[in-house]
Amino acid sequence: MTNQTPLSAARIDMAHDMIDPIFRNSKLLRTEVAGLELLAKDETDNPIRSFKGRGTGLFLSESSGTDRLVTASAGNFGQGLAYNAARSGRALTVFASTRANPLKIVAMRRFGAEVRLAGDDFDAAKDAGRQFAHENGLMFVEDGASAAIAEGAGTIAAELTEEADAIDTFFVPLGNGALAAGTGCWFKARSQRTRVVAVVAKGAPCMALSHAEGRVVVTETAETIADGIAIRSPVPAAVAWLRDTIDDVVLVDDDAILAAMRFARARWRRFVEPAGAAGLAAILARRESLAGKRVATILCGGNLTEAQIAAWFRTGED
Repeated sequence: MTNQTPLSAARIDMAHDMIDPIFRNSKLLRTEVAGLELLAKDETDNPIRSFKGRGTGLFLSESSGTDRLVTASAGNFGQGLAYNAARSGRALTVFASTRANPLKIVAMRRFGAEVRLAGDDFDAAKDAGRQFAHENGLMFVEDGASAAIAEGAGTIAAELTEEADAIDTFFVPLGNGALAAGTGCWFKARSQRTRVVAVVAKGAPCMALSHAEGRVVVTETAETIADGIAIRSPVPAAVAWLRDTIDDVVLVDDDAILAAMRFARARWRRFVEPAGAAGLAAILARRESLAGKRVATILCGGNLTEAQIAAWFRTGED
């Protein structure tokens, strides 16, 4: 396992004032279902419609002397980095899969990024981006590999503990790992009674396998509607961070994710993308065992095409 910079709750505290205010203090949604109190931080109501503006903003605030960056993204990380790079006068090239969400590709370009399509999935695009950066002597920014990106995401948990009474269990979507590691770091330091459960798509289980085995486990495929957490090659630093920041990893299938998306629409009138609904999906699937508890999650992305909305959302409340 690679050595990595330890995450720090103190740095998460400081990070809050270094992030663009437009991404901070997202709305806390509340409801009750099957006897449990359900809280959800809504990260979909900002210019990039996801939480990624937090970590990328902190990362760029601490990065100097680099006027051109390269990254790979399924879409939301690229949007966050593009938004903050433009504000700091830096150029950004994003490598995305040929199968990436077209809405996210358009959005990354709208925020000023050059987007290059390469490979059939996110990890193939990442390989192409890393090679391009190496050949051109440019910085490659990898989601899940930077402490600053994780700590910026951790500010969501800091806000949660300020806004809500003691939380029994926190369910967090797990893809590249920055969100789970950063929020988990905060809870382990400042709300130790809170159990942190990371949620992986059943069709993309590499992070669950890696956490269970304590090493990087690469899978051949990542097949899920939740493109934001559809990875097959984990970031070693993130796998290491998760050893100390989460209590468990659970898997949810695409049907459960779709049910959670429809629940969020019916209960809170929020359109949430599949990866952004993974934590909610895990809660709803376990609602009976969580009765009497105060449970929290994050609606961490809401970038959906009109075709996806038409295909995935149905009338009626879960």
